[in-house]
Amino acid sequence: MNGLEIRELECFLVLAEELHFGRTGERLRVSQSRVSQLLRSLERRIGAQLVERTSRRVCLTPLGGHFLAGLRPAYDTLRNTVEDARTAARGIEGVLRIGFQGVAEGRTMAAVDSFQDEHPRCAVTLTELPLAEPFGALRRGEVDAAVVLLPMREPDLALGPVFSRQQQMLAVSVRHPLAGRDLLSVEELPEELADCPLVGPAEEAAPEYWRAAQAPTVTPGGRLIPRGPAVTTLQEGLALIAANRGAMLLCRPSASYHRRRDVAYLPVTGLPDSALGLVWRRDAETARVRAFSRAIGTGAPDATNTPDATNTPDATDTLDATDTLDAVATPTNGGRC
Repeated sequence: MNGLEIRELECFLVLAEELHFGRTGERLRVSQSRVSQLLRSLERRIGAQLVERTSRRVCLTPLGGHFLAGLRPAYDTLRNTVEDARTAARGIEGVLRIGFQGVAEGRTMAAVDSFQDEHPRCAVTLTELPLAEPFGALRRGEVDAAVVLLPMREPDLALGPVFSRQQQMLAVSVRHPLAGRDLLSVEELPEELADCPLVGPAEEAAPEYWRAAQAPTVTPGGRLIPRGPAVTTLQEGLALIAANRGAMLLCRPSASYHRRRDVAYLPVTGLPDSALGLVWRRDAETARVRAFSRAIGTGAPDATNTPDATNTPDATDTLDATDTLDAVATPTNGGRC
């Protein structure tokens, strides 16, 4: 450790992600030759080659891969410790940008209020994320954290508190025969949706596993569910449903919030509950993000008004949907909030 420079470690970590000396230099705002210099200095301290570079590619050596696995969590811990000390000295301030999908429901807004009360010098902004792009704004640095529909299996993203577990609802046109039903089993979807297929998120910006969870193509019993149009926003989906061109799975809070006279909702049994989770980039975690994660994780469960199973626009029945918190598990869910 004698004489070890943090800059050398940072250079190695970025190079391990980019596997390109030019892009590494751009991210670090140094020249490509400086990247090479920092890497050679680190390799001399280690006593072996960490990166193999040819005219065609850059890759980690086996030792480099082993070194990366141990360095990344240690570096993140060090960085967070320094930032926490700075924050303790001056308090959390600045701007925290939170993204959300569909509806900024009660648990999210309660966390915003709690965070603002505890950290009055840090402003919170809220940005709606497209239905079909749950993780793009995070990766582009447009938001610091996001409340998104689960599941989330992205290795570069961290999952915080999980909440708002809700039964899924099927949205159909009031002209569809299902509109008069009280309840529907997921195994009935193949027949009932033969002429009104399931609307799902567009394919451009969301991983396949996530799209399959929001609009499953097979039932748990293995029966094929008709695939319908792809949409990028929730409002596009609701418009197609109102036109009787498809059906769509939504979570109960969204079904309650998006009541309209031309759309009916009915609960679906046999599917996993939908759930929301707070997600952020692992390499961009800040004291602000951690403080908001604590706020949303310790918030009181919501009592969400949800539509009656026979839902018409004038339905008045209300069910209490109590959130549960599980900050570790990543459920497989369908529907959208």
